[in-house]
Amino acid sequence: MALLDEKYTDHPFYGVLRMTTYLTKDKHIVIGKDHVRTLLRRMGIMALFPTRNLSRPNPAHRIYPYLLKGVEIVRPNQVWSVDITYVRLGRGFAYLVAIIDWYSRRVLSWRLSNTLETDFCVEALDEALRLHGKPDIFNSDQGSQFTSDAFIKRLKAEETVKISMDSRGRAYDNIFVERLWWSVKYEDIYLRDYQGIPECKSGLERYFRFYNTERRHQSLKNRTPWEVYAAGMDWKCDDGRNALTVSTLGRA
Repeated sequence: MALLDEKYTDHPFYGVLRMTTYLTKDKHIVIGKDHVRTLLRRMGIMALFPTRNLSRPNPAHRIYPYLLKGVEIVRPNQVWSVDITYVRLGRGFAYLVAIIDWYSRRVLSWRLSNTLETDFCVEALDEALRLHGKPDIFNSDQGSQFTSDAFIKRLKAEETVKISMDSRGRAYDNIFVERLWWSVKYEDIYLRDYQGIPECKSGLERYFRFYNTERRHQSLKNRTPWEVYAAGMDWKCDDGRNALTVSTLGRA
C-alpha cells in the first residue's frame, strides 16, 4: 500500500492496470490486478482514468457546474477549494481533508479522520468560514462528501457563495490542492512515518504551520502563503499582472 500511495501521489492518473504493471515490472512484486484493485478500493483512491476516485459521487446528489474556466484569480477569498487524500500510517490509514485559498495557497483549515464520512469535511468547512470569512466561489470535486446535504447546506447558509464542482474525468481542475498533497506527503508524511492518528495529527499541525508561514513558493515570488494572503493584491506575477488565470495552470 505504501508503494501504491507514493506512485499515486506522483501519478494520480494511474489506474488498476498501470499500478499492476508498475508493481510487477518495476518492483518485481508478484501480484494480480484483482488484488491491486482491492487495495486501491481499501485506500479510497481507485482511479478512473484520468482522475482519482477517493471521493465517490452519489447519483442522488445535485452536481453543480464548474465555474473557474478562464477565471482570473486576483485576490484572497475569491476562490477556495477542498479535497481529500489518503494518509498511510504505521497502524492502518486515515483521510485528510483540506481547504485552500487559490490566490495565496494558504491552507485555511483541515481535518483528519479514520473514515470517509461527511462530518469531518463539514467541520473543516465550518472552521474555514468562521475564521476567514467566505469566498466568492467554492470549488470541489463531485464526491459524495461535498455534494451531501450537510455540506451544501453549510455553503448555502453563506448566501453569496457560488458553488463550483470539477468536471468528471478531470484530474487537475483542483490543481492547487493536488500540489498541496504532493508537498505534504513528500515533505512530511513519508519522512515522519506516523504510526497512528494522534501522532499524525500533531505532526500535521506543525507541518501546516510551516507550510503557511515559512515555506516560500516560487510562484508567489518567494513569499509564504500567509504573507500573500495578508498582503492581498500587493504582489505581481512574473508577466507583470497581478492575476492568475485558471486556463494557464494545466487545464486544456
